[in-house]
Amino acid sequence: MKRTLALTLLLTLLFCGAGFCEAFEGEDDRVYTMVDEAGAEITQRMGRMYEGDEYISGDNRLYRVISVDDENGRAVAQCLGDEPGDAVSAFAALADKADTKKLICMYSTHSDESYIPGDGESSLLKDAGIYDVGEALKKNLEEKGIDVTYSRETFLPHDAGAYRRSRSVAAELMEKNPDALIDIHRDGVPASQYETEVEGNDISKVRLFVGKSNADAAENRAFAKKLKAVADDEYPGLVKDIYIGKGNYNQDLYPRAILLEFGTHKIEKQKAIDATEYMADVIYQTLYNEKSAAGKTGKEEKSGAAKGIGWLIGLAIVAAIAFALVATGSFRGAGDKLKSTFREVTGGAFGGKKKKE
Repeated sequence: MKRTLALTLLLTLLFCGAGFCEAFEGEDDRVYTMVDEAGAEITQRMGRMYEGDEYISGDNRLYRVISVDDENGRAVAQCLGDEPGDAVSAFAALADKADTKKLICMYSTHSDESYIPGDGESSLLKDAGIYDVGEALKKNLEEKGIDVTYSRETFLPHDAGAYRRSRSVAAELMEKNPDALIDIHRDGVPASQYETEVEGNDISKVRLFVGKSNADAAENRAFAKKLKAVADDEYPGLVKDIYIGKGNYNQDLYPRAILLEFGTHKIEKQKAIDATEYMADVIYQTLYNEKSAAGKTGKEEKSGAAKGIGWLIGLAIVAAIAFALVATGSFRGAGDKLKSTFREVTGGAFGGKKKKE
């Protein structure tokens, strides 16, 4: 009897908890603006802000919402200072997977999310743009030797019940024992909030979203902070910020669960796709504590190769000058010898014409 009562109580708490969190997850599709106590804008997000929500800005300042004006979609946040830099816990355990199978599982709870510049609409019930972004991230992770399972199952409509519907898929993915569970989204704020430049390329920023209403919230937060720390070091400007809001967003299923928002409905979809190349490298380095075999992005490799060739040419020139100087004993003699050498090597194309004797 006691076991039955305990089980009934546990199931009640689980189902009520899920319903309670669902009330916070996507119940308002309006854009809310967060301001500091002086009224200066801090950030925006599509979806309601709540008292107690926390926000880690791009420069790692920590804010906590202290009041919300729902009528005007405005939240006032108090600055608590710098966010502590300790991103402890679930990461060292993956160090031993450097030479073994690596697996990441992904899905997209808001299956309709799309990009007006690229898809023509912000919401599509079929072939939504968010899956193009997810597939690009999958491809870039696979190129680094990671197995990726990306569920393309849909969870329509886009409402507060979407996370309840996606939960069963997330739970199924967790049975594979992945190294991370990622929910791929996009935001719904102005494009200017997400526009950035990384290594000379115009791409979209990525927001990290953590649900605070679950037992794994501290682990999820640590995972997000580690991702941001790696991104800030390797690709400054890539990660926009970290928002820690009410709800669990299925992140209670796993310590290394994270929601990634690639851009907004008003940014070019290609910019969100391009951001996945950099984000894949950030995820790899965060999870496995090493740079991938591919290491840097293709753009970086070309730049690095060019720099390497430049250094070799420079060293060769310095060595040639030094040799000529030693051989002739004077700068003028060294110059004449170098011209003569260039004529011989290039067949007269460089070094000037040889004087008639």
